[in-house]
Amino acid sequence: MELYVDTHAHLDYDLFDEDREIVIQRAIQNGVAAIITIGVDLESSRKAVDIAEKYAMVFAAVGIHPTECADVPDSEFDKIEELAQHEKVVAIGEVGLDYYHMRAPKEVQKNAFVYQAHLAQKLGLPLIIHNRDSHDDMYELIVDKNISEVGGVMHSFSGTIEFLEKILLTDLYISFTGNVTFKNSKLGELVERVPLERLLLETDSPFLTPVPLRGKRNEPAFIIYTAQHIAGIKQIPVEELGKITTENAKRLFKKLDI
Repeated sequence: MELYVDTHAHLDYDLFDEDREIVIQRAIQNGVAAIITIGVDLESSRKAVDIAEKYAMVFAAVGIHPTECADVPDSEFDKIEELAQHEKVVAIGEVGLDYYHMRAPKEVQKNAFVYQAHLAQKLGLPLIIHNRDSHDDMYELIVDKNISEVGGVMHSFSGTIEFLEKILLTDLYISFTGNVTFKNSKLGELVERVPLERLLLETDSPFLTPVPLRGKRNEPAFIIYTAQHIAGIKQIPVEELGKITTENAKRLFKKLDI
């Protein structure tokens, strides 16, 4: 039975070059109805679209990640816009702010994020938002630039309870990855506070592999472990969580054809 949507994976990574098709088949066998594979720059966005073209249950998001946005010419943003009109592109992403790695100045990151948010609005697509150590500026942009009206998801959510409460006042969705299962994770407290109708699941493959497989390459099939953990926190059957989060994904990603 198809239960889950992996709303964030990076199937273009060379870690999948040897067995990408097997990985996708394994996901299907483990109840994954759809995978959204995410671009972080022009090259990976093109690869995401190529993979989505090849596999019926794979969809794509295209965008320039905040760690990749330094010195990006306008022509590359134009090419992202062209890619975004592909029938299997369901979102603009991964976009946002990253003040942990700081590979681009803050103003450059902000400008790239806002530009791509406007692009998403123009094309009627939601955003997949990366936010790392940039909570104040992120919230300010979400409010000042009406980003929540564009729609989107705060991917691999992290931050304080106060930041979460602010985001929950917007229309954005929240997703958690395998790190919610880690022994010393504090994310359970945040999961408790997210209403079920605002929750999405993701793996962020090949990163953040959930317990009990931590240390191995992550892949979409492993979403079940994150789902089981979150269902335990929410005190509902995992099948119910799967159904709710799949409906949420279909509501946010309107081009998701499942």
